[in-house]
Amino acid sequence: MLALYVRDLKLGIRAGGGALVGILFFLAVIATVPFAIGPELTLLARIGPAMLWTGALLASLLGLDRLFQADREDGSLDLLVLAAERHMLPLIVLLKCLAHWTASVLPLVIAAPVLGILLNMDPLANAATTLTLLVGSPAVTFVGAIGAAVAVTLPRGGLLVSVLILPLVIPVLIFGVSTAYASVNDPAPFLPPFLILCALTLFFTVLGPLAASAALRAARG
Repeated sequence: MLALYVRDLKLGIRAGGGALVGILFFLAVIATVPFAIGPELTLLARIGPAMLWTGALLASLLGLDRLFQADREDGSLDLLVLAAERHMLPLIVLLKCLAHWTASVLPLVIAAPVLGILLNMDPLANAATTLTLLVGSPAVTFVGAIGAAVAVTLPRGGLLVSVLILPLVIPVLIFGVSTAYASVNDPAPFLPPFLILCALTLFFTVLGPLAASAALRAARG
């Protein structure tokens, strides 16, 4: 299992530019916001958490279609599905999701505080937004695994993956932004939306690998 994680981590770093493409896309989204709404610093600081979450969410969708595609092209995906027992395939999918998150999404979380400075965000709001991205972004990867497994047999399934998973990740986006706003707005409680965000991540940690495994078996059949 450790060898599989390291292998997928190396593939995720090398494939399609790795995390660099996601960070550049993230930067492009954040850099264009002042041109769209104007240079008002107060307004930029107020919408900063929402923009960081939206940019990170869109950037994390870039490489999801490659989650199983490389394994399918070289035939290793069929071997994994055949060799894995019914209760082992979800664990394999879980490890592949963790490797993808480490290689492609974690750099976005690390870059978020720097980009938050460009939006004139308060240090507390910047730290809270980074924390919510760290906690909530794995849910996007686990949901994305479902879409990637459904579209694994399609030659160009990238757009389909995004269309499939966007409705499912909207709750993660809502509670992530709500938690970040609650950290700087005194009347709004911080802990309830943060705990709901943690619960969503845990829920998709279980549901994502199970549903993706079922989709991979169905695609092979």
